[in-house]
Amino acid sequence: MANDASTVFDLVILGGGSGGYAAALRAAQLGLDVALIEKDKLGGTCLHRGCIPTKALLHAGELADQAREGSEFGVKTTFEGIDIEGVHKYKDGVVSGLYKGLQGLIASRKVTYVTGEGRLSSPTSVDVNGERYTGRHILLATGSVPKSLPGLEIDGNRVISSDHALVLDRVPKSAIVLGGGVIGVEFASAWKSFGADITIVEALPHLVPVEDENSSKLLERAFRKRGINFSLGSRFSGVEYTADGVKVSLENGKTFEAELLLVAVGRGPVSQGLGYEEAGVSMDRGYVLVDEYMRTNVPTISAVGDLVPTLQLAHVGFAEGMLVAERLAGQNPVPIDYDGVPRVTYCHPEVASVGITEAKAKELYGADKVVALKYNLAGNGKSKILKTAGEIKLVQVRDGAVVGVHMVGDRMGEQVGEAQLIYNWEALPAEVAQLVHAHPTQNEALGEAHLALAGKPLHSHD
Repeated sequence: MANDASTVFDLVILGGGSGGYAAALRAAQLGLDVALIEKDKLGGTCLHRGCIPTKALLHAGELADQAREGSEFGVKTTFEGIDIEGVHKYKDGVVSGLYKGLQGLIASRKVTYVTGEGRLSSPTSVDVNGERYTGRHILLATGSVPKSLPGLEIDGNRVISSDHALVLDRVPKSAIVLGGGVIGVEFASAWKSFGADITIVEALPHLVPVEDENSSKLLERAFRKRGINFSLGSRFSGVEYTADGVKVSLENGKTFEAELLLVAVGRGPVSQGLGYEEAGVSMDRGYVLVDEYMRTNVPTISAVGDLVPTLQLAHVGFAEGMLVAERLAGQNPVPIDYDGVPRVTYCHPEVASVGITEAKAKELYGADKVVALKYNLAGNGKSKILKTAGEIKLVQVRDGAVVGVHMVGDRMGEQVGEAQLIYNWEALPAEVAQLVHAHPTQNEALGEAHLALAGKPLHSHD
């Protein structure tokens, strides 16, 4: 098709990750003629090197913990160790099944799928495999890769990225995790469950620093109880090889030694050398700049996903890709409220949130206009059964809507759906309180928290 000079697609998409393939599926569904170009595997980082495989590792770790702790529930279990080949087989099986399903979806929507490394050749064309694919509109969705720090070389052996960690052929005896954000604490949690000695190094004052401070403190308390070590508030200064591992130094003079160093300092956009700047696309530190409708400064070019400076979450990529497709199809999509997007860190215990933090609320509305309430999971029957600890914290504008829901505890990621509705529908505490939540469930804790905030607590103290 691309060799035919008369062929012009409605949409040519460069990148087949979450944002790119979501745009392709939705655009094709709306009757647009779509070409999707991907140099690696359809599904991108999330499916192959991110969300899905990491959560499979974390679930395997959860089972390891349960095997150790069976006696607490009156079940005689023993933990004999981790079969890392078996873990990878399980993980890869999950990924493979989803990958095949996604390939089938793309084929069923009659999207023209092209495997190869594409490059933007003009505001309306992408070159790949020596051919030119022309579109009335171009969508850039080339994603991100693990970042490092200046002077810190990731060698894939003793100093590794999350990509390497996902295919590691052993459980490390010990590891230093550089970065206490989502990626760092998830790998720290999984490896600890597998039996490794872990130390997290985070330059900011708290783990998961973008979350509400209360959530960070609860996670830190839980990690201490699990024996996960961490050093907060001091920057990394260097790493050197030892006889059997690495030695990491911090600016405050502290040093730590371990078998390997996992660099988990975030992900950076994939944009260099792809023709974006030559086509006139405005950029900042490698990110493509867009407006609320994902439009760049070039009328025929949009961009989505990790390539743009929005939340680096797969479900954000899905939403952004669908927004672009609907806009191009002549619909009138609503811009994304990024505060209203649920965020989950899948460590043990889980950290889940939607809306804004208490600190942000005070900044926006004034300290005297903000009310915060904490509901301890110790009062929740199902959480007691599961032997998980944590809290649900609500942030409310006084006499108004709930603007933040912050949760820490096992399985809290599964409760963030209702929290998302509460925030996005600007619910008042009394409105949520009148809903009847099933007992005994962890979801009930959300109801109990709103009962308390509405001034009629049931299973909690006044």
